Amino acid sequence: MKIELHKISVRKVYEGYKNSDEEGVVGYGGKLNIRPKYQREFVYKDRQRDAVIDTVRKNFPLNVMYWVVNGEGYEVLDGQQRTLSLCEYVKGKFSIDYKYFFNLEKEEQEQILDYELMVYFCEGTDREKLDWFRIVNIAGEKLTDQELRNAVYAGPWLSDAKRYFSKTNCPAKTVGETYMNGSPIRQEYLERVLSWIAEGKIEDYMSKHQFAPNANELWLYYTNVVNWAKVLFPESRARREMKDVPWGLLYDRYHENAYDAAALEERVVKLMADDDVTNKKGIYEYLFDGEEKHLNIRAFGQGMKRGAYERQGGVCARCGKHFALEEMEADHITPWHLGGRTAAENCQMLCKACNRTKSGK
Repeated sequence: MKIELHKISVRKVYEGYKNSDEEGVVGYGGKLNIRPKYQREFVYKDRQRDAVIDTVRKNFPLNVMYWVVNGEGYEVLDGQQRTLSLCEYVKGKFSIDYKYFFNLEKEEQEQILDYELMVYFCEGTDREKLDWFRIVNIAGEKLTDQELRNAVYAGPWLSDAKRYFSKTNCPAKTVGETYMNGSPIRQEYLERVLSWIAEGKIEDYMSKHQFAPNANELWLYYTNVVNWAKVLFPESRARREMKDVPWGLLYDRYHENAYDAAALEERVVKLMADDDVTNKKGIYEYLFDGEEKHLNIRAFGQGMKRGAYERQGGVCARCGKHFALEEMEADHITPWHLGGRTAAENCQMLCKACNRTKSGK
C-alpha cells in the first residue's frame, strides 16, 4: 500500500460538508466520503466529541487520520469520529461550555478553521485497505466484532441489510424492539439476527451473500421470527427478560408446533413468582424444551447441606454408604419440577456418584 502524508485544514475538510443523517456524509468540496459503507455510525459520547474540539482549540496535535484515494475522490479509512466531531461543531450542531461555533470570537473561529490535520493518503487494493482498516482501529473506540465483519464483507447485500437493521430508528427496531436487546447503530441487531439464521456461522453467511443485490431473505426471516413471538408472547405482556431470548433459534425448532398462548402466559407468571428460579430470562427457553438448566434453580445453602448431612449421619440416602461431607452433594427429595422447594425439609445428601446417576448427568 502506498501512503503519503498531507496537511489539510479543518476549513478545507468542512467545504461542501453534508450530513444526511445516517445515509451518507461528505466533505472536502464533496470529494471526501466521510462515512464509507464499511464504516460504523457515529458512536462518540459527548465527552469524546468535546475532547476533539478542545484539542483543536488549544492547538494540540490530534492523532493522524487516513484517507483512501478512490479515483478522483477520497474516503475516510480512519478518523471518521474526529472528522464528524469537528464538522458538526463548525456547522453549529452542538455547543461546548454553552458556546456554539457561531458564538466564538472571529479569531477563535479562524484558529479552528486554520487548524491543520495530519492526513495520510493511502492507495492500494480493497484487501489491503480493509486489512489496514483493522490495524489502525485497534486503538481508540474499539470496533465490535460485527463492525469488523461489516468492513470485510462490504457490498450491496450489507448496504441493504444495514438499511433494515443498523439505523437509529430502523425497521427492525420498530417491528421487534420488545424482543431485541442492544443498539442497532452498534450492529447488535444485525449480529443477533445473523447468528440465528446462520446458526452462529455469521462469516460464512456474509461471505456467501456479500454481492447479493438485497437482504430480503434476512428481513423476511426476522419478521417471521418476531411475528411468531408476538403471537405466543404479545407485546401487551412484555417483560424485560423477553429481550434476552434467542427467538430465532426457538422459532427454527418449534414454530411448526401448536401452543396455547394463554397457557404459556400462566406458566410464565408462575415461574416469575418462583423464588427458586434465579434466572428469569431462561423461563422462555424452558417453556419449549423443559430443561431446568435455563432456570438456574436456587441451590441449597451450606447450612441446609450440613443439617441434612448430620441428620443422615453422613450416610448417602441412596446407596447407604458413609462419606465425608465434601464427598457428597445436596439433592431435592421431591424434584423441583414436581413442586419440591429448595428448603431444608426437602434436602438430602447423596454421594457424588449417586447424585450424577439420579440426575442423568
